[in-house]
Amino acid sequence: MRIAIANSTPGDTEVIRRVLERTPQHRVTWTARDGLEAVQRCALDTPDLVLMDLAIPLLGGVEATRRIMAASPCAVLIVTDALHGNPARLFEAIGAGALDVVQTPVPGIPTEEANLLKKIDTIARLTGFDRVSGNVSQRNNLLVTIGASAGGPKALAALLASLPRQFPAPIVVVQHIGAEFTPGLISWLNEQAPLLVKPAAEGDSLEAGTVYVAARAEHLFLARNQRLGYTQVPRNCPYCPSIDVFFNSVATHGAERSIGVLLTGMGQDGASGLLELRRAGAHTIAQDQASSAVYGMPKAAAWMGAAVDILPLNAIGSALVRFCTKKWNPIT
Repeated sequence: MRIAIANSTPGDTEVIRRVLERTPQHRVTWTARDGLEAVQRCALDTPDLVLMDLAIPLLGGVEATRRIMAASPCAVLIVTDALHGNPARLFEAIGAGALDVVQTPVPGIPTEEANLLKKIDTIARLTGFDRVSGNVSQRNNLLVTIGASAGGPKALAALLASLPRQFPAPIVVVQHIGAEFTPGLISWLNEQAPLLVKPAAEGDSLEAGTVYVAARAEHLFLARNQRLGYTQVPRNCPYCPSIDVFFNSVATHGAERSIGVLLTGMGQDGASGLLELRRAGAHTIAQDQASSAVYGMPKAAAWMGAAVDILPLNAIGSALVRFCTKKWNPIT
């Protein structure tokens, strides 16, 4: 199982990690030191099981569990030092969606370590490990993801204007631009394109023929339940919203029916994410040098081998129509 540890105490996290390292069928996929980080990381990379500390700061174990089950459901096991100190909170955690509760193991006490592993193995059987960690449900429609930076607004307008009104897929755009300027960009794109262009909102489901534009000073991502969300993680990105963060979330939660497009822009944001999309089964396109206002991001993607096709801007729209209507007809 892919297991995440959400615990604010480094010592407890290390003890749990060492216990899990003894079992080859389990591995730690990530750790979080507060409840909010756990919720955000779950959305970006949903594990098979979260080992959740009941007293974790920022949200607390109960609320963090509740939010995980709402946005990116997976198995949750409460691992706490306060097993007998606050039974009401334990019942709240179970009510929020946690499957069980276990004492945080103390180093050198084999029975407590064995009890943790026993609980994990029981959850694996109860949930059906293959089902918990298996493929996410398929969308009934495709998804086109577009990243752009310098020169992007003009390129986006031209690309969207070339698409038919009945375009058979939703489109999500991450454009490097200050959040205060996004409403103006969306209004302008609506004047240029036959499609509905709107700000991407937390919890949005994706509808064919609609363009969703990242609209907050946070990273946009696609959750396991195929809805859009925002996160502050990772915090060290030079760009926010980050194209890589969104592309990576699509690679994790539905790349096999997606098309990734990287347009003009400075730097390298989006190049590694486009590569992850390609590796995960998506069709990927980078804008060519001649039609790019700034040949930075698409150049990096081409150099990495992230792009299946390198196309001039005026050919990308027809390529999207071709792939969406012929090669990958929607599942019915």
